[in-house]
Amino acid sequence: MTESAILGPLEPVARASVTDQVFEALHAQVLSLALPPGTKLSESDVAKQLGVSRQPVRDAFYRLSKLGFLLIQPQKATLVSKIHTQDVRRARFIRTAIEVDVMRLAADRFGPEDFERLEPNLAAQADAVENGDRTEFHRLDDLFHQMLCESAGVGYVWDVIRENKAHTDRVRYLSLAGGGGSQLAYNDHCAVIHALKQGDAGGAVMAMRKHLGTIEGIIQQLREDNHSWFSEEELGA
Repeated sequence: MTESAILGPLEPVARASVTDQVFEALHAQVLSLALPPGTKLSESDVAKQLGVSRQPVRDAFYRLSKLGFLLIQPQKATLVSKIHTQDVRRARFIRTAIEVDVMRLAADRFGPEDFERLEPNLAAQADAVENGDRTEFHRLDDLFHQMLCESAGVGYVWDVIRENKAHTDRVRYLSLAGGGGSQLAYNDHCAVIHALKQGDAGGAVMAMRKHLGTIEGIIQQLREDNHSWFSEEELGA
């Protein structure tokens, strides 16, 4: 008779921890600029507002600082970090390198069912543009790119993209203000899908490269319009 394996002490499988929930709440507000760069944050104030103890807030602050979104100063105020153009450019470069290859795979692998799966997302994007809802458009934009990776058979690369794109998200969110940016992004998405339907890998690559490269053309203007939110580094550095 086969003996059962004796396991060491294991923690019960739990739902999202309080720390995770605090992290997600703060993360969303930082990325949406509800907490703009330079905002002072207090562990005690955040804990009070969220109805939690200070420890999960402290842990969430640490995680956000590791992503570069908070500047924790011992014995001083914790600040939402300013946007660094160098970090944005590095993140954009990494993301483009990955998603260009995703387009090559997608052009070869996509079938009718993949396009049918993406149609509701594109329709919802159009509605978000019409309604001027940039928060919803931002969410759908991310989902669109995730679905492209999944349908291309490399869904796992989205985790890499998500980890590296965080620094671009605040700039992307700024660019969606007024609806014009959302319309341009939606048009880019449609161009990507059109090329993929034609089986045109080169066209899909060009469309995706253009889409992700848009941030380079707008970051200087965004910095001029919101100069207090950006670091003092040189744009050309």
